[in-house]
Amino acid sequence: MAYISFQPSDHFNTKLYTGNGSTNAITGVGFQPDWVWIKNRTQYSHQLYDAVRGVTKRIFSNNTDAEETDAQGLTTFGSDGFSLGTNAGVNQSSTGHVSWNWKANGSGSANTDGDITSTVSANTTSGFSIIKFTGNSSTSQSFGHGLSGTPKMWFIKNITDSGDNWQVYFNNTTRLKLDTTEVGESNYLMTANATTITTPSNSGGAWGNANGKDFIVYAFQEIKGFSAMNSYTGNNNVDGNFLYTGFKPAFIMIKRTNFTKPWMMFDNKRDGYNPDNNQLQANDTAVEATNDFIDIVSNGFKIRTTDSTVNTSGGVFIYMAFAEAPLVSSNGIPAVAR
Repeated sequence: MAYISFQPSDHFNTKLYTGNGSTNAITGVGFQPDWVWIKNRTQYSHQLYDAVRGVTKRIFSNNTDAEETDAQGLTTFGSDGFSLGTNAGVNQSSTGHVSWNWKANGSGSANTDGDITSTVSANTTSGFSIIKFTGNSSTSQSFGHGLSGTPKMWFIKNITDSGDNWQVYFNNTTRLKLDTTEVGESNYLMTANATTITTPSNSGGAWGNANGKDFIVYAFQEIKGFSAMNSYTGNNNVDGNFLYTGFKPAFIMIKRTNFTKPWMMFDNKRDGYNPDNNQLQANDTAVEATNDFIDIVSNGFKIRTTDSTVNTSGGVFIYMAFAEAPLVSSNGIPAVAR
């Protein structure tokens, strides 16, 4: 029996392209993306764009900068991709770039669930929503996320002010910072339920609700056969953990939570075969690395290194993954390893 009846590539897809330093229409994504995360594979910051904030509005996963407007960044969300201007971070001539693309639900609409009215673009099929709201500095303030169930992981950024870290919340138990290598914490937690996300009960503004400041949130509900967010403990062995997801992953991000380690990003396009699954770091501008860290297989991924970024004895790691294909799809054809 199929886990899901939809095609994962209609909701998430990695698109590689070469920059031209001029107007550049990128096609082949397979849908009109609502969140586009782009990295120049040789240098520059990660640039993030979404349909709720609008084209030309960029933020960076690897620093604390406020939202910027760049008319030469991402200029259009197209029906099968997006268009770019001359910004070298997203379109450097003759240089390889990677884009990770998620489908939400366009520019969003008002959501009145909870204490704070938010603007929400939600894809309930794939369990992904983009949320924008303005903080009021009060404790325990809730806002709607628009999904059909409880988000397991979400990213939130103050986009008005520079200097505020990205906050990442995992499973209502752990808070991390996307732009740093810092360890996870269990204090100042946001929590989520089936309709809302609630700001910390012991902080009015510092952790996601500063008065009069705009925040953007990317929230993920776990969908069997499409997405997985979980944790594991490392064994410091080249025969590392096998992480069952129930699908062949198209994208994997791993973070050690009990030591200062980077956010490691893998996908099914760079380089595209085992064990050569190249890495970028969400918290850093570093060039793409080519270490052999993981195998991507038909029903999950296998750790193939003792490197402490993904596998060390006693290390606690979290991961999020999205599907290329479910283990068994609606056409009855099983997924296979690469």
